Amino acid sequence: MFKTQLRLHFIVLLWGFTGIMGKLITLEALPLVFWRTLVAIASIFIVLKVLRISLKVTKKQLFTYFAVGSIIGLHWILFFSAIKVSNVSVALSTLSTGALFAAFIEPVFYKRKINPSEIILALIVISCLWLIFRASPEYLLGIILGILCAFLSALMTVLNGVLQKDSQNKPRVLMFYELVGAFILVLILLPFFGTFPQNIDVQPLDWLWLFILGSALTAFPMIESVALMKHISPYSLVLAVNLEPIYSIILAYFIFGESEKMSPLFYFAATAMILVVVLNQILKVRQKRKSLELKS
Repeated sequence: MFKTQLRLHFIVLLWGFTGIMGKLITLEALPLVFWRTLVAIASIFIVLKVLRISLKVTKKQLFTYFAVGSIIGLHWILFFSAIKVSNVSVALSTLSTGALFAAFIEPVFYKRKINPSEIILALIVISCLWLIFRASPEYLLGIILGILCAFLSALMTVLNGVLQKDSQNKPRVLMFYELVGAFILVLILLPFFGTFPQNIDVQPLDWLWLFILGSALTAFPMIESVALMKHISPYSLVLAVNLEPIYSIILAYFIFGESEKMSPLFYFAATAMILVVVLNQILKVRQKRKSLELKS
């Protein structure tokens, strides 16, 4: 069990480094996501071939995977854009609002009523966001982009949860085609922003960061998280992922120093928001267990 928890927090730590890479890589958000998806697709394709996993899917599945993948692509574009216009700490703290959006999106897809406790969660998270804005008004655009990014994160998580319920959807194949969908979206968007793949100028050091980002920080954690689902519950994974902003903020502070140093009010608001989100996840699982015990 200890080994499983160690693997789990290791991949969350790796995800925490994505924000660091977003700041290290000199490319703008759109071309950055272009190379991230391309490297991740190549990495997962090699793994699928080594494991001899068939990529055959139905047309309906392919369309669905591409649609969810486009949401992932837009989520990543907004995520790196938030980092570029603000900093890692601001972008990752606002990403925690994903739990707030999930509280309202999930009932729509799972056809259940909104839990009153989740309304309280929403009010607390909104209050924390207001404090973060008060602490860092110069990062307003980064906060807005981070919130939009969090909304898309919640949406794609809920949609993937629905897809995972269908036994016909193989997780690794699903991930591969979703990344292809993200890549296609980026290809469509590039010309609208005056950029074409052949004109993307990549600095020598950026190639190293992009390879690490696409393989070690994207493909590997995604594959490893699927493998871990054999040993842990989805709740354990979601709960651990909520710690990603904490890892990122700490790492960013030690790596980038003064540019990531925020006011005490910011750290208070960000910590309060993350703790509330984690506490909400714990309470939800306890309520679910109680309802199952009553039914049995």
